[in-house]
Amino acid sequence: MSLSQKTDILVIGSGNAGLSAALSAAQTNPTLKVTVIEKSPSSWAGGNTYFTAGAFRTVHNGLSDLLPLVNNTTPSQASRIDMDPYTESDFTADLQRMTGGRTDPALSKALVSDSRAAITWLASNGVRFQLSFNRQAYEVNGRIKFWGGLALKTEDGGKGLVEDELRAVRNAGVDVFFDTAATALVTDDSGAVVGVEVVNSAPVSKSRRTTIAASAVILAAGGFEANPQLRAQWLGPGWDAASVRGTPYNTGEMLKIACRDVSAKTAGNWSGCHSVAWDADAGAHSGNREISNQYTKSGYPLGIMVNRNGERFVDEGFDMRNYTYAMIGRRVLEQPGQVAFQIWDARTTGWLRDEEYRDEVVRRIEAGTIEELAGKCKEVGLVDTEAFVKTIREYNASVEGEEERKRWDPAVKDGLRTNGLAVAKSNWALPVDKAPFLAVKVTAGVTFTFGGLAVRPETAAVISETTNEEVPGLYCVGEMLGGIFYDNYPGGSGLTSGAVFGRRAGRAAAERAGSGRLGRL
Repeated sequence: MSLSQKTDILVIGSGNAGLSAALSAAQTNPTLKVTVIEKSPSSWAGGNTYFTAGAFRTVHNGLSDLLPLVNNTTPSQASRIDMDPYTESDFTADLQRMTGGRTDPALSKALVSDSRAAITWLASNGVRFQLSFNRQAYEVNGRIKFWGGLALKTEDGGKGLVEDELRAVRNAGVDVFFDTAATALVTDDSGAVVGVEVVNSAPVSKSRRTTIAASAVILAAGGFEANPQLRAQWLGPGWDAASVRGTPYNTGEMLKIACRDVSAKTAGNWSGCHSVAWDADAGAHSGNREISNQYTKSGYPLGIMVNRNGERFVDEGFDMRNYTYAMIGRRVLEQPGQVAFQIWDARTTGWLRDEEYRDEVVRRIEAGTIEELAGKCKEVGLVDTEAFVKTIREYNASVEGEEERKRWDPAVKDGLRTNGLAVAKSNWALPVDKAPFLAVKVTAGVTFTFGGLAVRPETAAVISETTNEEVPGLYCVGEMLGGIFYDNYPGGSGLTSGAVFGRRAGRAAAERAGSGRLGRL
C-alpha cells in the first residue's frame, strides 16, 4: 500500500482521538477515502493512548447500566459490587472542581453530554471494556466498592485500546501510514485547508517529500510534552527536567504549524499539564512500551511523601486518587532535585497495586525500622536522614487515636486526618509505625499538556485568530484541543474527550468532504 497524494479526509495522529475521528468519518460516509498519517514508526503506534491505563470517565446510571458493556464481571461478583450512579451533574461538578471553574462551559458540556454515547459507540465497534477492579475499587468488608466516579477501562489498557481501534478503522477501509510527518498546511485563496505537506521517512521512501490533497484535515497529533525546550518555554522553569511518560513523538510541531500556516487561535492552560508521580528509575525521554503505565506510582494516598530533605510537602489525602494523581507530579517537580520518597508501613502496603509496586517494576526500599529505612533512602538520594525520621515521628504523633482509626476506608474520603501539622493529611491518615516499612523513590512524569487550539464545540473546527471564524476544512481533537483542562483533570476524562470530539470532528469532516462544495478528489 503506497501513500496516495489525494484523499477526502486526512487525519494526523494515530492515538485514540485520531482513530476515533477516522472511524467516525468512514462510518458517516463510507464512499469517502479516509487516511491516517502518523509521524512515528509503526512500533510506536497509538501515541500516548498506548501508555494509558485505558480508563474512560462516563455518565452512567449505576452498575446495571454498565454491565452490558463489560466482559470481566460474573453474576457472583456483580452481587457484591457497590457502585453509585454518575450523573451529568456529577461529571460537570468534577470538571469545575478540578479546573477551578475555568473549563470552557460549551466544551465541557459536550464532553459530559456525549460521554455515554461515545462509550457505547466504541463498544459497538469492538473496543473491549471492563470494570476497573484493580484501579478503581477496594474490597471492604466483603463488598467491592467503586469510588471516584470512574468505573470503566479497556481490556489490556491503552495497548488493548489501540489494537481495537486500529482494527476498527482498518475494517472500515481507512488507510494508516506510519513514518509520515506533516510539515505544513496547504490552503487555497479563500483560506480553506486543502492539503498537507508531508515527509515520509520509512526506510523504503528515502525521506520522500510530497503534498497530500484533502477536502478536510483533522489534527490529532498530541501536545508538546515530549519536547523539553517547549516544556521549559510554555510550562515554566524546571519542566525540561521532567520525565516523559509516553511517546517521544509528541513534540508540538502541529501546534506551531497550525498557528503559523492558518493563524489558528490558541486556547487553554499552556502552563498546565497532566503530570504524575513516576518511577525515578524510569527512562527520562520516553515511556517503556512493555512496562507502560506501571511506572506510575499512585499509592501515595495510602501513605506519606517526603522530599529529599526529609520534609512532607503535600496533603496526600486531600481527595480521591483519581482526582489528584494528574497534578501530583507538579508538586514533586517543585521539590529539590525533582524527587520524592513515598512511604508506607505494614498496615497499608497490602493495599498497593501490584502492577505498580511489585519488584519487577520498581526498586522497593524495605527496612525493619524507620531509622534503617532512612539510611537505605540516603543511598539513593535522601539528603537529611534526621529530618526524615523526625518528620515521620511528628506525623505519627498527629494522627487520631486507635478508636477513631477504625473508620479508615480507602474507598471513601473517611475524614481520618492529622492534627497540628503545617502540612495536613486530610483523609486516610494512619500512623507509619508498624514494621516492615517500604519506600519508593519517585520523580515527575509528564503525560500530556493542556494548552491547545480553540475549536467550535459542535464540530471541533479550528478557529482563526485573525477572523475568529472557522478555518474551513480544519479540525482539532485530543491533546491538541485546548480549553477543557486547567491545572488538573478528573481521571479518565482525557480518553473520553478524544472519543467525543474525535467522533464529532469525523462527522463534520465527512459532511464537508461529501457535500460537493470542493468537488470529489
